[in-house]
Amino acid sequence: MFENLSDRLGDSLHKLRGRGRITEDNVRETLREVRLALLEADVALPVVKQFVEDIRERAVGAEVLRSLTPGQALIKIVQEELTRTLGEENSELNLRAKPPAVVLMAGLQGAGKTTSVGKLARHLRERQKKKVMVVSCDTYRPAAIDQLKRVAEQVQVDFFPSSADDKPVAIAKAALAQARKSFHDVLIVDTAGRLAIDEPMMQEISALHGQLEPAETLFVVDAMTGQDAARTAAAFGEALPLTGVVVTKVDGDARGGAALSVRQVTGKPIKFLGTGEKLEALEPFHPERIASRILGMGDVLTLVEEAERKVDKDKAARLARKIKKGKGFDLNDLADQMRQMQEMGGMAALLDKMPGGAQLPKGAAGMADETQITRTIAIVNSMTPHERQFPDLIKSSRKRRIATGSGTQVQDVNRLLKQHLQMQKMMKKFSKGGMKKLMRGMQGMGGMPPGGGLPPGFGR
Repeated sequence: MFENLSDRLGDSLHKLRGRGRITEDNVRETLREVRLALLEADVALPVVKQFVEDIRERAVGAEVLRSLTPGQALIKIVQEELTRTLGEENSELNLRAKPPAVVLMAGLQGAGKTTSVGKLARHLRERQKKKVMVVSCDTYRPAAIDQLKRVAEQVQVDFFPSSADDKPVAIAKAALAQARKSFHDVLIVDTAGRLAIDEPMMQEISALHGQLEPAETLFVVDAMTGQDAARTAAAFGEALPLTGVVVTKVDGDARGGAALSVRQVTGKPIKFLGTGEKLEALEPFHPERIASRILGMGDVLTLVEEAERKVDKDKAARLARKIKKGKGFDLNDLADQMRQMQEMGGMAALLDKMPGGAQLPKGAAGMADETQITRTIAIVNSMTPHERQFPDLIKSSRKRRIATGSGTQVQDVNRLLKQHLQMQKMMKKFSKGGMKKLMRGMQGMGGMPPGGGLPPGFGR
């Protein structure tokens, strides 16, 4: 996400790194490029003007011009102002109300409200150990209620049944009564959306707000709507006392303008980012981490947190011991590494969070393709246990059999065996010389480990 903005800002600021002297002309030229980068990213014009002006005021002062490292000082100012624009710090949900705490979700049709309800319910159940109930008050969109029911089953939370014949306020009232009766911690309410803002929609959602008195009223907005996101956010902010924003589909938005605009327009914090279609693809929003990611500095804290939750620590420890003893890295190990990579959102997600990930050679992009990882796992699954353990046995006839069994070509099998051999060599370096040698080996190959494996022991 934010690839275009990250690339443009990176190009603008790269010229300043290491400069021993910066003039007002340098600053003016850099800020012009920053302004163009933000506009191309579809950031709302008033936000761009304010952002650039705030940087200018600090950049032409003694803080930069008299600094021993003025280039770095200016980059630091850009990062700080970007963080401030995005919201300073992570803003958690306020669920300290008398149970059940009600979370009301509002937004236009197609913004991803129903999916976000499921993601949020899963997040609260798994990470905060909350007992959650969800209910749909969307009596207009066909199958909206059934969709939420299926989502609730998938994320293993309780679903309050409703009917398209019922009034939304009556549904909400009954759901709240049931949530109290069954001692739920949180009730998440999915509301109806429209293709555009209209008065009846706003009246209905205002009535729901009055009935429920929610602890949180979250505005759900599609990142790919660009500047429209800011206009929609302003309209909802006038109709409802919003407490926060959920920006969805950021994985499909290379620009990032919505995230930068919505926070400034509504004055409310972005609380979550929807980072994919899967129901686990929801990230708490940390402005300083996102600013760092946009500027190509990575997001190691989020990466470590994800590894702690998703990496199988026992498997990682066993693999680390195995390699340390010089027992080699076979195809079973490679397949396990890639499955864990998929659990963490794929190679592209990892690159996005690694410092300098955006500047890695373009060869890494091919390895970030999730379909390639899936294909590789299929090839390994088509091998016998003996072949996985001793890949040198795989000759012409075996390759043809494996390719047929996995629905791939012999060239794909050859490519995998070559990648495995390269990775095996890197793992030997890792066992003898630590992470520095491993990273040098990865750079020599033009990117990350083939197939996207994690270094053994990662997340321990």
